[in-house]
Amino acid sequence: NFVPWFWYGSVCAILGEKGLGLYCQIKIRTNNLTTMVTILSKSHADRNVYPSAGVLFVHVLEREYFKGEFPPYPKAGDSSNDPITFNTNLKGYPDRPGWLRYIQRTSHSDGVLYGSPTAEHVGKPTIIEITAYNKRTFETARHNLVINIMSTEEFPLPYQAEFFIKNINVEEMLASEVLGDFLGAVKNVWQPERLNAINITSALDRGGRVPLPINDLKEGVYVMVGADVQFSSCLREVETPQNQLRCSQEMEPVISCDKKFRAQFHIDWCKISLVDITKVVPVHSNRPDLGTGVLPDIGEYNPPSESLKSRDYFADFLITLAVPSAVALVLFIILGYSLCCRREGVEKRNMQTPDIQLVHHSSIQKSTKELRSMSKNREISWPLSTLPVFHPVSGEVVPPIHPDNYETTSMPLMQTQTNLQSQIQIPQQQSSGK
Repeated sequence: NFVPWFWYGSVCAILGEKGLGLYCQIKIRTNNLTTMVTILSKSHADRNVYPSAGVLFVHVLEREYFKGEFPPYPKAGDSSNDPITFNTNLKGYPDRPGWLRYIQRTSHSDGVLYGSPTAEHVGKPTIIEITAYNKRTFETARHNLVINIMSTEEFPLPYQAEFFIKNINVEEMLASEVLGDFLGAVKNVWQPERLNAINITSALDRGGRVPLPINDLKEGVYVMVGADVQFSSCLREVETPQNQLRCSQEMEPVISCDKKFRAQFHIDWCKISLVDITKVVPVHSNRPDLGTGVLPDIGEYNPPSESLKSRDYFADFLITLAVPSAVALVLFIILGYSLCCRREGVEKRNMQTPDIQLVHHSSIQKSTKELRSMSKNREISWPLSTLPVFHPVSGEVVPPIHPDNYETTSMPLMQTQTNLQSQIQIPQQQSSGK
């Protein structure tokens, strides 16, 4: 499944006690160039795989195989569309190892396990539990994948370059034919003796954002490759001051070999990373030993029994409801007695008051009433607004009405003509000739 101009060979061996697994290590050779691309495994039975440290490892979880693990659907033709999802975890733990990732876009697509083991994991068998879940029948099937990481003197290669491809997702790059095309393009601009894919990472794992569903936008993927020769002049062009300035201004740099990638891969040259691991100075820091991260064994979990004992809630009822209600009733009775039964009244008050004090109070009331009645009959000057009003058309004069028993403070300033009791006719003036 690689590009046509590759001549490739593969070495495969049947693995497992029942012969259910197939292990292939593929090497591609062209123009005296040996390229180890990846270790592919597509069988899903319980078996062993042997990836190498520093080389990309890919394991495809095919839905077609797991469909045979579930009973057929009664209706013909529907079993091929079963929605199947996969759950992968390290045996005995809820998650996978840190170097191993998993992706499955939809329940109707295959799942992929991928990652790049390091030398720290050499000699430590890793058992991955693969659980397939059929969303139609709600049934599961479980298989174990034993990963035995092997060490090799050829890897890791000293010169490593990481490319950011903007128009491809991670599951598309994991396909062997797409990865082979990319490595072929890198070989043309680098010309190494040995070339291999080290790691593949989705841009979402690097803090990227999910693109809008417009024009089939992709989130992008980071691909790290390694070689045994120095970086080519084309790859070094991104480090020139002119291209660094263009990158700082968010402009595309001018790369002479970009046309060899542009037909299929859109590379963001401003994000390319060139690392020579032979010149990297290790940084040692005094950090405490983090340990294994596994909690100590405290025994099995004993859940409560299904048969629960009966419980009497009468005491709880008295404490939470009856007692507060009784206290509130007592307080209500006391308050009602104080407000209704303890009132003195006017007669009782007069009986308890001395006679001389009652006489004084009565004389003060009489004097107050007399002063108020006298103040109403005082002669006061009326305001101008209460003087007789002259009607300019009819010539009538309306006199104000001043009753004897009214308060001046409540008297209106103007009286309406509808309430007039009498009208005064003003005599008309005669001419001087008569």
